[in-house]
Amino acid sequence: MINNPFTAHPHSVNESYVEHFGFALKFGAKMTVGGIAAIVHAVLPFLFVATTGNINDELQTMRQHSPGRKKLS
Repeated sequence: MINNPFTAHPHSVNESYVEHFGFALKFGAKMTVGGIAAIVHAVLPFLFVATTGNINDELQTMRQHSPGRKKLS
């Protein structure tokens, strides 16, 4: 059987390609917003005081509650 690079990793976390695509896209978008907020906060420390920490907490919760990843437990 040929190892399909588009499905190998998604299947390793018990997700279909489409499920993994959606999860990774949402996760990456949140990471990007958090990163931009952190950069702005570095220059203007009175802005986005809790934003990056809150987004980090959301990302951890997303990973812990991901349906595909929960099936592995």
